[in-house]
Amino acid sequence: MNQSDLWTPARRIEQAFARALRRLARRLNAIVKGLRDPRQIIAALKRYAQSKEFRQFAEAVAMKMVTGLFRDMGRTWRQAAAAHGMGRELYQALMQELRTGRKGERLDELITDTTYCIKTIPEDIGKEVAAYVEREALKGRRASDIEREIQLMFPQHTKARAELIARTQVSYTQTNLIKVRAEAIGLNWYVWRPVGGNKGDGRTRTSHRQMSGVVVNWNDPPAPEDLFPRYTKSGRPYRNTLGHYHAGQCPNCRCYPEPIVDLDLTTWPARVYRNGRITTMTRRQFEQVMR
Repeated sequence: MNQSDLWTPARRIEQAFARALRRLARRLNAIVKGLRDPRQIIAALKRYAQSKEFRQFAEAVAMKMVTGLFRDMGRTWRQAAAAHGMGRELYQALMQELRTGRKGERLDELITDTTYCIKTIPEDIGKEVAAYVEREALKGRRASDIEREIQLMFPQHTKARAELIARTQVSYTQTNLIKVRAEAIGLNWYVWRPVGGNKGDGRTRTSHRQMSGVVVNWNDPPAPEDLFPRYTKSGRPYRNTLGHYHAGQCPNCRCYPEPIVDLDLTTWPARVYRNGRITTMTRRQFEQVMR
């Protein structure tokens, strides 16, 4: 197994998380089935969102996903420590971090964040139904036509929302787990990797393909959409709505950070992101930056 493969996101955990959220989507579909009036649909979704059953479901699913990733990341760090010349030193630092680090506090934060994302699904969908009804009514469309469309689009829409949250939240959580542990043991740089190799897997957005192999500091997240802008037909760049973020930390992003545990494992010269720019550096130049 090469260095990059060690840090590839755990798809089996994402798949299990997605299955749980698809079950939620089916539950929501069952709740609104047969309801014709959009107001009834919105009220039913709100009641479920506030129920004990849903709260317990969201908390259990979030805990399973986050703790599963934490265990997987523990194995990945131990493998990384054993795979290079500084293995003993890194392994000892890792073990010290596991004994004294703030992992419990950070895990609780990530579980709370994931639980919140799940809890937003029913009420957010209810708000979208309300907004759709309002838009279509302003066009002068008949209420019966709007109701029929809502019933047709609801199952597909809830499934798509569940899968988006599954993809986004697993990548976001994994990046955060890597970040907190890397910083705890003094590894402040990583290499941006898209899923599928240097050119992505065919679904990787252009700006993230361009970020492939770029060395990034945890304290200085890049803004890929500004670094590699897309342009409108009039020649103007699209507005960046995502801001600055690390690999795996924006909606639908499946990229991941590969911590630099040994400079010998990085190909030099390398592209390095610093202060809003990407420049090519030799190893010696980068070592000066690291000090």
